[in-house]
Amino acid sequence: MSALISSSLLRVCAHSLRSVDALKCGKTWKLCSWLLCSRSLHVDSPPHIPTLTSSYVHGTSSISLLPLTVGQMLDSAVQRWPDREAVVFVQDGVRKTFALFQQDVNKVAAGLLALGLKPGDRLGVWGPNIYEWILFQYATAKAGIILVSLNPAYQLKELEFTIKKVQCKAVVCPTRFKTQDYCEMLRQLCPEIDKTPVGVVKSSRLPDLRMVIVTDSRQPGMLSLEDVMQAGESRHHRELMDLQTKLSCDDPINIQFTSGTTGSPKGATLSHHNVVNNANFVGLRMGYGWRPQVRICMMVPLYHCFGSVLGGMNMAVHGVTLVFPSAGYNSHSNLEAIQNEKCNVVYGTPTMFTDILNQGLHKYDLSSIEAGVMAGSPCPPEILRKLITDMNMKEITIAYGATENSPLSFLGFPKDNEDLKLHTVGCIMNHTEAKVVDTTTGETVPLGATGELMVRGYCVMHGYWDDPEKTSEVISKAGWYSTGDTASLNSLGYCSIRGRLKDMIIRGGENIYPAELEEFLFTHSKVQEVQVVGVKDSRMGEQVCACIRVKAGEACSAEEIRSFCKGKISHFKIPHYVVFVDSYPLTVTGKIKKNELKERMEKELGL
Repeated sequence: MSALISSSLLRVCAHSLRSVDALKCGKTWKLCSWLLCSRSLHVDSPPHIPTLTSSYVHGTSSISLLPLTVGQMLDSAVQRWPDREAVVFVQDGVRKTFALFQQDVNKVAAGLLALGLKPGDRLGVWGPNIYEWILFQYATAKAGIILVSLNPAYQLKELEFTIKKVQCKAVVCPTRFKTQDYCEMLRQLCPEIDKTPVGVVKSSRLPDLRMVIVTDSRQPGMLSLEDVMQAGESRHHRELMDLQTKLSCDDPINIQFTSGTTGSPKGATLSHHNVVNNANFVGLRMGYGWRPQVRICMMVPLYHCFGSVLGGMNMAVHGVTLVFPSAGYNSHSNLEAIQNEKCNVVYGTPTMFTDILNQGLHKYDLSSIEAGVMAGSPCPPEILRKLITDMNMKEITIAYGATENSPLSFLGFPKDNEDLKLHTVGCIMNHTEAKVVDTTTGETVPLGATGELMVRGYCVMHGYWDDPEKTSEVISKAGWYSTGDTASLNSLGYCSIRGRLKDMIIRGGENIYPAELEEFLFTHSKVQEVQVVGVKDSRMGEQVCACIRVKAGEACSAEEIRSFCKGKISHFKIPHYVVFVDSYPLTVTGKIKKNELKERMEKELGL
């Protein structure tokens, strides 16, 4: 009842603000002012005075949202910092200033238009951290083409599903990376490639796919990067220039796949407005505007929102330099890049930072380090303390978000005290609302109480691509996004994550959904029943544990299960532990008690 009264009074206050007579409202006006102030929080600078009185917060700001496209942000950056380094790919020896990067972007964008792609078409980028990834990120945005971020670890089944789901017309990839032979895998899906003219693929399994662009070699039936860059004629460059005034900042720009509890990946669709503004406010909070220079060591992958928005977008929005030590994660390469490129900011997951701390730091000159951003999974307090003491990362910040939120909704301030860094995931972001609700009633819980975290604002995605039903499950009619995480808020607008409502496993920053794995493992001929849980791990945060009941009369080994997985699902989803069980702990209604199963496995495995 009190919540209803407060809501009504807030509406009265909002109306009263437009009237001079409101100044005569006496006690009612004072009450209205208190209600407004107790729910909003100015977050252009760190809040020091506790103002919140309930588990609802609105991060107000004197800085307006940017109504600009990604292409406009890049053009602006080139005007301001033409000769500043935009990207450095250490392993490949690639260095590009903003001016040179823009030239490459325009050539690729015009080339894509010349090859027949149109605004609104989807183009998938499938590969590790290479120059062409960020090149196509900006080129597609300028051409109005929607970039589809494909996990470089995808196997055939996953690749086929995602390409078909969003009707990709083009795929960009290197020839191979580590054990992934990208071109050969695409040939398995589209054997017609070798028999059709370059750039006009006609595939029965992937009917929408028209072209494959290979970044580092020439392959039969596939386009090379050089082909694309030379395809654009003067008329295509004029078409590209004209297009810049027609594109809207609300147009979709990126589709990032995130698995669901049903096991089917869902394509979170983000707009220019989503990612440009999230990058802007992240950069402002990190102090990228006032630091003399910002050179970010990018340990995180570009296919993830952490890399593509906090890194890729911030490059143009704030003129920072992105340093990519290697195509894939390598702790020694990261440390060498920090030393040789004088990086002063480091991006990583807790697992990445844990590995860095175990590499003999005394061998490297890390004196350039000032700050960092850690996100992707819960951070052990001892790791955070070591980063501050052993790497002088005094301005390390903790972040929280979701792909569906572009990605950040909470981020700490660099100067936050140790308690806030250790026990929260940061403060509410600018122009963002959050509330914690009772999972049964949906009502906002008292300040400090635990419930489900909900987020609303410019950062919320458009929806899941071509999946209105799944979209409506997570975004309410009022625009609130259900995070599925249990959390609490303090009076300063900082959030503490308590756990997960869903059973998602976070292994080294990778989100793994048990239902997806269970569905796959169930296809093994000897498996009667399977339940997947996450068990604690000092390095990765969590590891995948498959608890399997085999069919009567069958014998099976852990190695047999892992061999069954290899080449069929991404490597990080393959169970680290395989435990054979006779039964599962059940509720009175017959549902499996996963928390109890998890505890039992950790005890049995001696974790």
